[in-house]
Amino acid sequence: MSTMTDPIADFLTRIRNASKAGHASLRVPRSKVKLELAKVLKSEGFIEGYIDSTEGHGNVKVFLRYDAKAKGIIRGIERVSKPSRRVYVGRNDIPNVRNGLGVAILTTPKGIITGKQAKTAGVGGEVICYIW
Repeated sequence: MSTMTDPIADFLTRIRNASKAGHASLRVPRSKVKLELAKVLKSEGFIEGYIDSTEGHGNVKVFLRYDAKAKGIIRGIERVSKPSRRVYVGRNDIPNVRNGLGVAILTTPKGIITGKQAKTAGVGGEVICYIW
């Protein structure tokens, strides 16, 4: 049996694939980081919502969002910081994703937040991913 080295990349890939396939929702194994990511994706309007289920090993059910033409709201997700290569930014170097059309998601001392929130809070951190 193989062990998963990057559960966050797996989470993002599952969302990307389910969105492209037109699924209404998907389930992922539960973790605090994934719950926080789902919270940010919901607040930024990329997903409809999520349900945290703790029965058994626990999972998170994510409800995807689509536009009027049934095209996924999420056009792209890119993992930035990987276990093999961590990417950290200072508060002055927070990247602008797709000229402001995308969102950078960072893990900071203030929790998992968007690049915009990190700039406002004046903190840097590890860049988890870009989403647009």
